[in-house]
Amino acid sequence: MFPDLTADDIFRIETKRLWLRWPRASDAPAITSFASLAQIAQMTASIPHPYPSGEAERFIMRARTGNASGTALVLAITQKGGARQTIGLLSATLATGSDIEFGYVLAQPVCGKGFASEAVKALADTVFSLTRVNRILANSRVDNIASRRVLEKTGFAFVDIGLDFLPARGGLHPCDRFQLDRETWAASRRAGGESRPLPPMAQQAHDANEAKVLVPAAPQIEE
Repeated sequence: MFPDLTADDIFRIETKRLWLRWPRASDAPAITSFASLAQIAQMTASIPHPYPSGEAERFIMRARTGNASGTALVLAITQKGGARQTIGLLSATLATGSDIEFGYVLAQPVCGKGFASEAVKALADTVFSLTRVNRILANSRVDNIASRRVLEKTGFAFVDIGLDFLPARGGLHPCDRFQLDRETWAASRRAGGESRPLPPMAQQAHDANEAKVLVPAAPQIEE
């Protein structure tokens, strides 16, 4: 599903304020710090609560395996500068048919600063630029207003409300469903003065340690 470029752990995406990169073993304490909170977990489909001991380490291993095989792209969201501690997670996985589905979670202390919107937009740009997928899907629980705002601000269109299976929540739950198709994404880039898709390799930079995809900086928008 994803190209060789993303199937190497030196792959990363740069935005104005963030690095999006493969999760590492050293991220486990930071992931545990926000994933273990009930108010965070209950808004997700897959984070268990209570959060089991060692779950962050198991998650990181699964994410890295999926990234390496090209079947998924799971990235840690880190702020530029300082310790670059992980403040969230972002995923693109295969949905029904040839669609890709996004998922994301952000640590509570950094919510409301536009980081989730910046990360989701960057990943959407990357997915449409590096793959042939025509549609990205996403959903949020109906009472997760912040998540809905993130999707609306990054160009996703509301589709409907339906019952979706959330494994870690123990069954079906009402969710707002959204989608972003390639045509809408391309039109939005043209309207923003970005006339061409990101070339898969032309905007990849190499140094001794890492490769990155440079994403045009998005305006700072609040979640």
